[in-house]
Amino acid sequence: MSEKWTGQVIAIQITSQAGEKMVSVHEVKAIAGKGLEGDRYLTEKGKFSDRPGPARQLTLIELESIEALQREDSVELSPLESRRNIVTRGVPLNHLVNKRFRLGEAVVARGVKLCEPCEYLEEVTQKKIIGGLTHRGGLRAEILEGGIVRVGDQIRPS
Repeated sequence: MSEKWTGQVIAIQITSQAGEKMVSVHEVKAIAGKGLEGDRYLTEKGKFSDRPGPARQLTLIELESIEALQREDSVELSPLESRRNIVTRGVPLNHLVNKRFRLGEAVVARGVKLCEPCEYLEEVTQKKIIGGLTHRGGLRAEILEGGIVRVGDQIRPS
């Protein structure tokens, strides 16, 4: 994969408790080694907070994957329903496992592993999404350098 791409933050979404609806925000503070200010995984109140490690500090999903789910499987899933923190456009998330990337001017993250869809996501959304989002459900990332991420920020290799 060529490292010559530039994407964009389309939406930022957080929630303070497991199972609660995600809320869109214009900007969020990313805290290195911890997570996003105001998000359930920063305060260890997420559904999977009992599974330690950096993989829940930040989650991302491609808007293109959400659009493909509707186009190919006739399943409408809003970005908020994806339960991922950052919705991107033009970012090859699957290629960022074990790679560093920058969000905006300050934040540097490292892809940890793919964020595959699960039964919990189907339960919360009441939609059949596992098949359509398998291998394109997003990316789990570790925040290496903190800062502010804003809607409209560029995402690029670091």
